Amino acid sequence: MVEFKLTGTSGTDVTDVTQKAHQVLSNSGLVNGLLNVFTPGSTAAVTTIEYEPGAVDDLISALERIAPAADEYQHNLRWHDGNGYSHLRSALLGPSVSVPVQEGRLCLSTWQQIIVLDFDNKPRDRRVLIQVLGE
Repeated sequence: MVEFKLTGTSGTDVTDVTQKAHQVLSNSGLVNGLLNVFTPGSTAAVTTIEYEPGAVDDLISALERIAPAADEYQHNLRWHDGNGYSHLRSALLGPSVSVPVQEGRLCLSTWQQIIVLDFDNKPRDRRVLIQVLGE
């Protein structure tokens, strides 16, 4: 398993980690199996998207409509930390993505990249774990 850190801001950060995933896969020698990208924590997520500014902005806008930062959340009332929305966004997307590996290559389409999203309302250092499984 390979671990690295991402440093976030107080906004929604979206980081393309596809090249790192390719590097981990290449160094592993895996031919067939799965590559998993995971971020621990309840205010971040991992998914895939075409990593271009329009699609990334559209995703952030959609998440703002689904779980607006300014809404009232029970989490905020209990903990007074203002990041209730970030927990919901994280839960909706999930903390990991697994990509099949076939003949030593990630089974991603040409325009599909792996991204890590940090939703928290304060800067954080995020751990990202990449693990390969298979033969």
